[in-house]
Amino acid sequence: MQRRDLLPAMLGFGAAFAAKAAPAVATAGAGSDGTDKGLPQTAAEHLRNLVRMQGSLDEEDVPWWFTGVIFAVAGEGSTPVPLLRFEGMEIYWFRHQPDGYFLGGNTVTFFRDFNTNQYLGQFRNPWTGNTDTVKAAVQGGGLGFKYTERGIWPARYNGEDLGPVPQGPLWVQWHALGDYVWLQHQTVYPPGMPPMHGQRQSMFVPRREFARRNNKRLPAAFTSVVFQGWPRWMNMGDRPGHGRRADAAPARCAGAAALIGPAATTAATACARTRADR
Repeated sequence: MQRRDLLPAMLGFGAAFAAKAAPAVATAGAGSDGTDKGLPQTAAEHLRNLVRMQGSLDEEDVPWWFTGVIFAVAGEGSTPVPLLRFEGMEIYWFRHQPDGYFLGGNTVTFFRDFNTNQYLGQFRNPWTGNTDTVKAAVQGGGLGFKYTERGIWPARYNGEDLGPVPQGPLWVQWHALGDYVWLQHQTVYPPGMPPMHGQRQSMFVPRREFARRNNKRLPAAFTSVVFQGWPRWMNMGDRPGHGRRADAAPARCAGAAALIGPAATTAATACARTRADR
């Protein structure tokens, strides 16, 4: 689903879990003032740990596998209706820069039948009555994000900034409860996106893994809700509506190798190349 395809009719998404292996260590504790000393306290710590959660402090491919359900709301006052399932793979790569990092990546998403979970080549559109040809959503290459202690903002691969550059400091929400640390943050998008377009994401990691400072790539998981336009292949025109997507599953790169469809071989090759289970 391409960003340029977003329409006033909105479709929402929420997604998945992913994991990267890491050795176990002791749990971080809380200080006398009640602040958890294992959580980030400065902009530099927020930046470093956000990169560890989303990717790697080393310049390397970091694959994520995701799955979920798309719910559609076709108009004002409509109840969310399960529309499709989805599954895909995303690869993140953080390039080092003098003031932080540049995040680039590529994503491919396949669509499944909600009831049978079969991969779709065609879809009977309940609103138009047409049988639509289902196309995988492929994104990436050209746009990314700059990550610095000042904040996060969209940019092109050539370094051109898109939209206002924040003046910081970078600050995201961190929480710790029991054996887990998690963060919550809002995705920043380029200018010109529809008003309802957006994503809110929560990421989770075992606290013992988070406490290991020399662990450059955390075994994290995520769940998110994304509001986005109808897929262009549905040919919905300017029909009003909105919705959201929600589901979760354990993520291993091996899951990508089980994908069937036009890009199955490509997905399996990418999985092997990025060595997700090392």
